[in-house]
Amino acid sequence: MISFIDTHTHLFDEQFQNDVDVCIQNAKNQHLEACFLPNVDLETIHSMLELHQKYPNFCYPMLGLHPCSVKKNFLTVLDEMYKLFGIYTFWGVGETGLDYYWDKTFVQEQKEALIIQAEWAKNQNLPLILHTREAMYDTIELIKKCQNGKLKGIFHCFSGSYEQAKEIMKLGFYIGIGGVVTYKNTKLPDTLKKIPLDFIVLETDSPYLSPVPYRGKRNEPAYIPIIAQKLAEIYDCSLEKIAEITTVNARRLFQLNC
Repeated sequence: MISFIDTHTHLFDEQFQNDVDVCIQNAKNQHLEACFLPNVDLETIHSMLELHQKYPNFCYPMLGLHPCSVKKNFLTVLDEMYKLFGIYTFWGVGETGLDYYWDKTFVQEQKEALIIQAEWAKNQNLPLILHTREAMYDTIELIKKCQNGKLKGIFHCFSGSYEQAKEIMKLGFYIGIGGVVTYKNTKLPDTLKKIPLDFIVLETDSPYLSPVPYRGKRNEPAYIPIIAQKLAEIYDCSLEKIAEITTVNARRLFQLNC
């Protein structure tokens, strides 16, 4: 039977607090078998873990510090987070990365935080979930320095060039594709035609970046098939093939036996 995995959704976000159960049922109705939850900061951990406890075989938590949440006290925050690896099970490290779009005040701290979390990923044998905005070159270069053959993960919400995609694939990372691929003016479809499906995983980044025709409205995991259908058009193949390959990729990365 056809099935999908959303490798990046913030279902614990306050935008879902009134209807998260409905959203999860909607996702299951659209043949999703799992959703992976990237953490943002210390404050989001509790709600994320609560959702996992309620849906232990559907919502899988990850642990990390988002680059936009990196401040002067980032080392203290990371120390507090790291202690949780000995208490709870996590399926990934992140989301971490670099973001130069909103504020460059803590760029050096973002880089240091990313390096620390990359070490977590290697030590814990977990995938590293990378957020990069206006910082693709620096993110790739940092991951190259951290890569020792054991580092794996996803460049989430990819919208870069084919040259960047080639560097990501050389690093052994997957490329996360979400709602942006459905937008009218994106160049992503042309780039994807050159990228093997073996390197692609699906994501929503919900509640953000809704695909067309829901752009501007709250995103949710149930919209994954819309993204997959666009990929089927780009790769000139069936929806079933997109579902099969991307789901196998995600299962392999997260060591998930669904």
